[in-house]
Amino acid sequence: MQSGFVAIIGRPNAGKSSLLNALLREKVSIISQKAQTTRNAIVGIYNDKDLQIVFTDTPGIHKAASGLGNYMNKEALAQVEGVDVIYYIIDGIKGFSSIDEKILKSLKKRADVPLFLLINKIDKLAKEELIKIAAFANEHYDFKEIIPLSALNNENLDELIKTTRKYLHDNVTYYPEDMKTSSSLAFRIAEIIREKVLMTCREEIPHLVATKVDNIENSPSKMLIDATIICNKAIHKGIIIGSAGNNLRKINTLASKDIRSLVNKRVELSLFVKVEEDWINKTHELLDLGYFVGDKYER
Repeated sequence: MQSGFVAIIGRPNAGKSSLLNALLREKVSIISQKAQTTRNAIVGIYNDKDLQIVFTDTPGIHKAASGLGNYMNKEALAQVEGVDVIYYIIDGIKGFSSIDEKILKSLKKRADVPLFLLINKIDKLAKEELIKIAAFANEHYDFKEIIPLSALNNENLDELIKTTRKYLHDNVTYYPEDMKTSSSLAFRIAEIIREKVLMTCREEIPHLVATKVDNIENSPSKMLIDATIICNKAIHKGIIIGSAGNNLRKINTLASKDIRSLVNKRVELSLFVKVEEDWINKTHELLDLGYFVGDKYER
């Protein structure tokens, strides 16, 4: 038996969540074309016959402009503590940037942890560009492994697992073999709802929205769920609800479908929209929603 811990680090929209979902063959982390979709570190568990890898999908590291943004950056960098391998993933189409340089400089302090470069989206990348990126990485950084892949098309993921295995030295099972994530059911449901807000609302809304599950009533045949969508301004509430409630109904329908697939039973979802102005900078609101603020950590 081999086992160990791997942190997935990178800029927003590099493909961290898509990679985790592809490796696990199950959607445990929400995805969106909009940047900064992942806010909490999401633990995903890969199991094979004699292998267990505990992955952590982290928020995209970016220039923070709010209390929430600061939380996300701290959350991402905190996840490299105690891991056996760090995956640093980049969007192969965009290549390296000055932000990557700053992040990798910070990761240098953990020189004892093997650092992999994962060049994602090779399905959209010319071979010459891939060679350039790999050459630049070899010249400027100390990566133990450089692995090109496509999370979308499952390209080279078997090679990634095979290579990672060489760096894992534990011989215990940390989670049950049928477990795919350590996230609670309420957290996963709240994230599904937030994903549907990302899908249905225009660009400026999603970054100012949070979701939380207020109540779950579970029976053998169905699940009743009350959840709240929290927005930053009154005008955003109107956009989320939409004309005659059309957009909120769409969010509800899309979320209910995914939740049904998750829990394998009928779902009745009640959604409420609440305005909490400037919640992204209010410590008590961030804590209530499960975000880390200061020297406290609550989920």
